[in-house]
Amino acid sequence: MSDANAIIRRESTSDRAAIREVHLASFAGDGEADVVDALRDAGRLTISLVAEIDGRIVGHVAFSPVSAGDQMGLGLAPVAVLPDYRRRGIADALIRAGLAAGARIGGGFAVVLGEPDYYSRFCFRPALEWGLHDPFGGGAAFQALSFTPGAIPRGAGLVSYAPEFDRFA
Repeated sequence: MSDANAIIRRESTSDRAAIREVHLASFAGDGEADVVDALRDAGRLTISLVAEIDGRIVGHVAFSPVSAGDQMGLGLAPVAVLPDYRRRGIADALIRAGLAAGARIGGGFAVVLGEPDYYSRFCFRPALEWGLHDPFGGGAAFQALSFTPGAIPRGAGLVSYAPEFDRFA
């Protein structure tokens, strides 16, 4: 099911408090909300999109820089939708719009730590296929996709996230 009323757009300055509220309502604790704020403050919130319905911010997705070997890419994290708006395709729309934006800016590749069955719909595959792993111990849940053929570095080992994610490692 998809919510045709959702507008997906770039974050604006006036959205910051609402974005924080979306993450606080979606995760136990304030870690994800804090990391989004810290990425923004550090200038490392490469892509930040919101879903808006009837003037209310109901979802958010963030992408920030990652590196593997000498290749730069994007890390998808976090993505959140207010509980009352889940199961309407809003997260799907946010992720697809974010991936499209990543391809447009020449992001090379993207990685995500999440449910493989869910993220495979966006063409993510296990990052271990390229010899990549994450600092969070995600195993099979750590996945990658290439925006352009050959952009994912083979055998580069550890994918490094922005330092704002160190709290999760």
